[in-house]
Amino acid sequence: MDVAWLDKVLAAAGLPSSVAVSAMDGGTFNTVLQVATGDVDVVVKVAPDPAIPVLAYEHGIMATEAAYYRLATEHGITSVPRTLYHGTVDGTEALVLSLCPGQPWPSVELSAEQRRALRAAVGQEIAGLHTITGPGFGYPARPLATSWREAFTGMVDALLDDAQHFGVALPRPAAAIAAAVDRAGPALDTVDTPALVHFDLWDGNILVTPERRLGGLIDAERAFWGDPAAELVSLCLLGDVDDEDGLLAGYRAAGGRLDLDEATRLRLRVYRLYLYLIMWVEVAPRGYDESRISWLRNAVLGPAIEIVDDLS
Repeated sequence: MDVAWLDKVLAAAGLPSSVAVSAMDGGTFNTVLQVATGDVDVVVKVAPDPAIPVLAYEHGIMATEAAYYRLATEHGITSVPRTLYHGTVDGTEALVLSLCPGQPWPSVELSAEQRRALRAAVGQEIAGLHTITGPGFGYPARPLATSWREAFTGMVDALLDDAQHFGVALPRPAAAIAAAVDRAGPALDTVDTPALVHFDLWDGNILVTPERRLGGLIDAERAFWGDPAAELVSLCLLGDVDDEDGLLAGYRAAGGRLDLDEATRLRLRVYRLYLYLIMWVEVAPRGYDESRISWLRNAVLGPAIEIVDDLS
């Protein structure tokens, strides 16, 4: 990393020059650095070269992440990083964030009681985030739609186009996938308020402190305005929402409304299909190695096929 450039970014954020810099694990899109300054440690995200190939929804996602944290902070949510700076310095986009305490959930040993308490805390924070509403449906960096059905089907269509563009073999033909999503159209139409949805809250993006408390909810690049129920798909990435009694209890206790009725469960199935297809299609532009591809083939393609076939 060019230290002179990094110090310009820090200066733009109103911070002193860097003292120490270390790479942070987990990022697959941006370069993520932990930077010690004379005053405070911060996180600096550096956007990839604009010339590299990306999926359609990934255009403008650093601005989305910056806006997500600003909105959350304005609404009194303290579990997310604070946006200290977002902009372009010498032609490279950067985002400077406060450093949340803790380690990613998978690296922390938890008892069953601690896990349930933490899941309840996550549910409470998510309920607060879902009170933040937007001017329309869809990804903030893209044109917004007036209905959730229009926005979500457009998101799926764009991803299917990405698959064709990058030559990624889909688990079922694109037309069959689009038809499966269309079957959920009436259920999608029941969503009438565009809530702020993170959509990437798998365990690796949830930080846990040494005291086994919630330290932070991070990496909000995939955020969109949409159905708050969609949050459950990444929160239960390879699991079942019915096993998440702590999470659901915390969400409802904090005022979150979630009825797992037939329409909601149908919507959850197509949201899961969409997220699994993102994980599969991004194999090409990200250049994943064979071990990652093999894991994805086993973990997400089978469930994706099942969803499409059941809705056909």
